[in-house]
Amino acid sequence: MKSANEIFAGYGTTVFEVMSRLAIEHNSINLGQGFPSGNGPEDVRAKAAECLGDQPNQYPPMLGVPELRQAVADHDKRFYGLDVDWQTEVMVTSGATEALADCLFALINPGDEVVVFEPLYDSYIPIIRRAGAMPKIVRLEPPNWDVPREALEAAFSDKTKLILFNTPMNPTGKVFDADEIAFIAGLVERYDAYAVCDEVYEHIKFDGWNHIPLMTQPGMRERCLRIGSAGKTFSLTGWKVGYITACAGLLSIVAKAHQFVTFTTPPNLQRAVAFGLRKDDAYFDALAADMQHKRDVLRSGLEGIGMATAACHGTYFLNADFKPLGFNGSDVDFCRHITVEAGVTAIPVSAFYNQGGDSGVARFCFCKEDQVLEQAIERLARHFAG
Repeated sequence: MKSANEIFAGYGTTVFEVMSRLAIEHNSINLGQGFPSGNGPEDVRAKAAECLGDQPNQYPPMLGVPELRQAVADHDKRFYGLDVDWQTEVMVTSGATEALADCLFALINPGDEVVVFEPLYDSYIPIIRRAGAMPKIVRLEPPNWDVPREALEAAFSDKTKLILFNTPMNPTGKVFDADEIAFIAGLVERYDAYAVCDEVYEHIKFDGWNHIPLMTQPGMRERCLRIGSAGKTFSLTGWKVGYITACAGLLSIVAKAHQFVTFTTPPNLQRAVAFGLRKDDAYFDALAADMQHKRDVLRSGLEGIGMATAACHGTYFLNADFKPLGFNGSDVDFCRHITVEAGVTAIPVSAFYNQGGDSGVARFCFCKEDQVLEQAIERLARHFAG
């Protein structure tokens, strides 16, 4: 038999699937995968049900239904002061991962280079490599996840086509500050590059930290593609509704990739998301406050057990150094150990580094009901007290 594609064939089963199977096998509380334990806002779900009954269920326009594209443009103006033409500068995708693939396939030529920060979301490197580019990786380290500016500058070259940039950042929980955003913008402009901006956690930020889209910086409006996600903003991860904002010239190219990937996204989920994006500020404020509360519940519990937690200013994820507990194995060993022996599952942070290796850190997901977090802490405390 002829071989399959060597890039995808070379990847094993994701760590998320491995740990989730182990969690099921041992009846463990799964704080590994990043999906909320709730069912999303009732009014948004009701709007989807209403639209299923009285709106068309056939193919929508390739770029997305007008209601959602208008809502995305209005959202970007409302929260970030961006002036967006909904007809030419907004496209709906089947989730943010499809949006990432569309952008990368549309912009990359074989031999290009793409700058990324690690630890990183696990789909980035496979898509970059499949598109024919070489990833240039800049490593961030816990507990503060500071940007090594000299290393970042060194990663850019005349071969750099784009930077793939995630803030608030999975899996670190880092929110890039104004100085870091400005520094990145300067490099993008200096090297005549683009920026694909994964901003799916834009409304989940804590402690007064602000999300600053790179697109709002001087000179960036024509270079950035901004990706959002209804899955994260409305805790409806299974809906897989994402959206891209970009200048018309860039978006028209990305749309050509989109037409050969999914082409469209369920129309009445789109209409429900449009309704959601027009909710008042109280909804978005409560989303951030609720997630900050859950972070604090988990952080207090893990630190009470003896772990050292890393900075977390956004997203669903808190990273914890388990070495103070006296555990001598790797982060993979630790996550397997607590799954089997304590009944709590986390993800080894080494899985988010391209070269792997032991990080000494585990990532815990806190977008769960309070009682789930409290039960997980109780199990861990009981285990490590023994």
